[in-house]
Amino acid sequence: MDPFRGLGMPRIPGLSEIVALLQTQTEALAQLPRTLTDLQGTVRELTEATTMARDTIASAQRIAERLETLVDELEEPVRALKPGIERVGRVLDDPVVDTVPDTLRRIQEDLVPLIHGLRVAQSRVGSVTGLLRRKPRAEDDEDDLPGI
Repeated sequence: MDPFRGLGMPRIPGLSEIVALLQTQTEALAQLPRTLTDLQGTVRELTEATTMARDTIASAQRIAERLETLVDELEEPVRALKPGIERVGRVLDDPVVDTVPDTLRRIQEDLVPLIHGLRVAQSRVGSVTGLLRRKPRAEDDEDDLPGI
């Protein structure tokens, strides 16, 4: 659109393009402070993100160093356990191990009542022998009397 159209001025070739270009440039310059403010905010957020990333990396570095120390301390004892763990694994793989629960159940059912009966009998025998020990024998009483 020619800004001078309708004013009675003749059209100058290329003038409307220059005016449109100047108008676009003016609008761009008007938006420049807002664009710079947005850019400044973005740079600030990037700086904060970089700082957080640096702190996170430093923390991860400390954790990695601690883990390395722990692994160094635990590596030798764990390696020393390996032969014993392998032996236990071979024992547990033995089919006899599968019979252990049945064997324990039979012991519980068969031997525990028998042992209980033996303890009761032992207790009774102990109380009878205790009574016999407490009764003085008649012939012992006569030997203990003086002058008879």
